[in-house]
Amino acid sequence: MRCLFGTDGVRDVANRGMMTPEMALRLGRAFILFLAERGIPRPRILLGRDTRRSGPMLEAALTSGMVSAGAQVRTLGIIPTPGVSYLLQEGEADGGAVISASHNPAEYNGIKFFDGAGFKLRDEDEAAIEDYLGDPLLDDWRPTGASIGETEPLLGGMDRYVLWLRECDPVGLRDGWTGVFDCAHGAACVPAKALVAGSPSSLRWIGDAPNGLNINEGVGVMHLSALSEEVLRARVPFGVAFDGDADRTLLCDSRGRVLDGDVILWVLARWLHGQGILGSGLVATVMSNLALEEKLQREGIRVFRCPVGDRYVLETMHREGSLLGGEQSGHVILRDWVRTGDGLCTALLFLRACRELEEDVDTLWDRFARYPQKLCNVKVRDRKAVMESPLLRETLGDAEAELKDRGRLLLRPSGTEPLIRVLVEARDVDLMGRVTDRIVQVLESIKG
Repeated sequence: MRCLFGTDGVRDVANRGMMTPEMALRLGRAFILFLAERGIPRPRILLGRDTRRSGPMLEAALTSGMVSAGAQVRTLGIIPTPGVSYLLQEGEADGGAVISASHNPAEYNGIKFFDGAGFKLRDEDEAAIEDYLGDPLLDDWRPTGASIGETEPLLGGMDRYVLWLRECDPVGLRDGWTGVFDCAHGAACVPAKALVAGSPSSLRWIGDAPNGLNINEGVGVMHLSALSEEVLRARVPFGVAFDGDADRTLLCDSRGRVLDGDVILWVLARWLHGQGILGSGLVATVMSNLALEEKLQREGIRVFRCPVGDRYVLETMHREGSLLGGEQSGHVILRDWVRTGDGLCTALLFLRACRELEEDVDTLWDRFARYPQKLCNVKVRDRKAVMESPLLRETLGDAEAELKDRGRLLLRPSGTEPLIRVLVEARDVDLMGRVTDRIVQVLESIKG
């Protein structure tokens, strides 16, 4: 059982709770002890971060913890999370760490770990790291002299990542694009601009002025109205938005309508299937719209469902033999290209797929014809206590009986915030609203 780690690493308000420098130092030591006891006594570690003000503070603490345990730490500075994964995939180190709270506000930060192949750690690995935090060996094991680790910057890492990204759609870069890129004042700012440098692309930029305190503030995938408004104002064919660490992407068409992860997966699945490189089918989470499943089944493409979280998407892809998986939120894993969600790679391949399938981006929103969905986030004090409430269980049973085969219901606690997420999906909008309102009222009466 994991207590510190959520669906995407350890996360909290920076300098509070689970995200203090003291905790970062101990997490760093525990990660290296975890690797050492698995046959890597002096591991090489790549370390990146996003643009938050708290990043350097936590980087210093995390680095100190890892070096004190004997690691050789190579720092990358500000770089997208998938950039670290890519460099690990290329054989640069034995493990990696990223300091980022992804889509969360600037006051948050987090730490997530990767193995030497560029994959996020499994649940059982994170649970083992938590066990080391309470093991006396963590404090007793103190290398000295030449056994103490070292730290140095890894120069050119970002450049190599950008060069690889250019290979994802060299034709698109050669011909150029006209659109809007929203970098969320985050880690995508530098590589996104470097990507199109020297190409005839005519791009407009928003969310491209990070100051340490504005990451995800009013921009990025969490605030798509900024992108939609700029696309409409500039009268361009499309817009692309990222989150703070650039492992997610969402788009909008020329009318400012959002093309979410389901639409992205719908296009990519058909493109890969046509090339014979989709594998057994598509992996989507329980949050994906039923329309995605229906449309791909008509194309002879299987859809496998899994829990929310890109690590669970990847695990299901491995198990089922799929080469594409993702989430409605914009995390997409294209197994022949990446080993974690990569917003820049996904955007490039989506645009390439649209071109090669001769898709008109402006028709995708209408043609997808999603089931109406209502998603509500209800703040609670104790997620576990709320989920175990008899009143809630009774309410859910009644709601599922009312929905029957006319829709579906999903209730899940957030892995990173004190929230319960309620998703109701049905063709009948009145039914959807009625069921949602009833569940939200019960949640608000319980709180936990």
